[in-house]
Amino acid sequence: MTDEVKVEVPAKFKNLVEEIKKLPIVELAELVKVLEAEFGVSAAAPAAAATAAAAPVEEKTSFNVELKEVGAQKIEVIKVVRDITAKGLKESKDLVDAAATAPQLVKEGVKKEEADEIVKKFTAAGAKAEIK
Repeated sequence: MTDEVKVEVPAKFKNLVEEIKKLPIVELAELVKVLEAEFGVSAAAPAAAATAAAAPVEEKTSFNVELKEVGAQKIEVIKVVRDITAKGLKESKDLVDAAATAPQLVKEGVKKEEADEIVKKFTAAGAKAEIK
C-alpha cells in the first residue's frame, strides 16, 4: 500500500510492537483471537460499525401522479379522473379545468405499477401526466 498512514508508536510500546512484527501471519491471527477472548472485544468492531453507519439508500415505493396538460379530449380526461379518483363529475371537471392553467395532483401514494397505469390512461385520453 502506498497510501499507508504512518503511526507514531509510543516509546512504552516500541518493544512490544517490534516483537509482534516478527510473528508469522498464522501466529498473528492466533494472537488476535486470544486478545479478543481475553478482553471480550472484537478486532473487526470498528469496521463493522463503519459499515453499519452507512445507511442503505431507500428505494422510493410511493409515487404521486400529476396531470400536466389536458389536451384536446377534455371529456375523456374528465372520465379518466373520475375513474382514478372516484370523484364526482363536478369535482373531476374542476380538477381538469384547473390543470389547464397549472399541474394538478391527481393521485398520491400509489405504487410504481399503478402510477404507470394511470399515466397510460391519461396518455390514451390525449392528456399529459407525470409521475413524481
